[in-house]
Amino acid sequence: MISSKKFLRSTVFLGLIRTFALGHQSLLWLTLIFLSSVLPASAPAQQDPVQTTNGSQSNATPAGTIKGTVVDRTGAVIGGARVKLIHADQSVFRETLSDNDGQFSFANVVPGPFQVTVTAAGFSPQASSGTLHLGEIYTVTPIALTVATALTEVQVGLSQVEVAQQQVEEEEKQRVLGFIPNFYVTYDPHPAPLSSKQKFALAWKTTVDPVSFVLIGVIAGIQQSQDQFSGYGQGAAGYGKRYGASYANLVSGTFIGSAILPSLLKQDPRYFYKGTGSKRSRILYAIATSVICKGDNGRWQPNYSSIGGNLAAGAISNLYYPEKDRDGVGLTFEGGAIGIGATAGANLIEEFLIRKLTPNVQKP
Repeated sequence: MISSKKFLRSTVFLGLIRTFALGHQSLLWLTLIFLSSVLPASAPAQQDPVQTTNGSQSNATPAGTIKGTVVDRTGAVIGGARVKLIHADQSVFRETLSDNDGQFSFANVVPGPFQVTVTAAGFSPQASSGTLHLGEIYTVTPIALTVATALTEVQVGLSQVEVAQQQVEEEEKQRVLGFIPNFYVTYDPHPAPLSSKQKFALAWKTTVDPVSFVLIGVIAGIQQSQDQFSGYGQGAAGYGKRYGASYANLVSGTFIGSAILPSLLKQDPRYFYKGTGSKRSRILYAIATSVICKGDNGRWQPNYSSIGGNLAAGAISNLYYPEKDRDGVGLTFEGGAIGIGATAGANLIEEFLIRKLTPNVQKP
């Protein structure tokens, strides 16, 4: 038997790893470390993310210019997109098309608040607002169009699986702070359900992502510094065993909880971002989704996949952890409970913080 203090430290690390293995929470621990060490010092230098202004003309010039670029989620330019300019008081309504380089421009625009709306076939409309000053050349932040999520087979000739694949490819571009994977979150309240093949592909992408290997390395290093799982010993060999065990937890938890069980039980392994309603309702929603999930039929149901993945990862770990550090049945269930609590905490961070830190976030 291991001491209660040692067990607590071990289960906390296991909880972190299992939380990571659930997929959308893979960003949690590394994000917190990064925020605590970097963001406070750089906060004063933050700029308004909505707009950038490139130069201005003399104030003697009464009108200004508004220009920008239309791109897709990969950054590729979109030509032929319809761009509409509307003044806040509705006194100005102009329209143009983006050129082959995705660029558009409106000259001699009356100063004041405005809105630019962009539409293109096969994409969801996007809008950007700002305020034009006298003689200013206002450059709108590149407007990124996302694949329309309400498209039907009749509209675009795509099957449900093909629509889901487009949405998954958008989700795979979601990275917190530009590099931490945030794949298992959908910002569309009604996405197409994932096929079994897509669930396994997403699990594979998560487990082989470079950030996954770095995070596991950090966890293994902390375990070694505190002599967790002392049966592994110290030195390079001990670190390698801890790294292998932690990575095995990641792989088993991800594939069982986010691919195998969701495929068998027809459940969706993603977190469905709420983003609306009162703060209290969003808090309750985030906590509840640690034990409930959406099925492939769009209905809420007990999250047997995630809970089962937590328990399975703990049980399988008995095969490779040192004998004196192996969990019994009771401790495995305790570890599962810790995993549920860690998931609830990660959901709260996902609901209230992560979207703001994800530059390529999928538009609802």
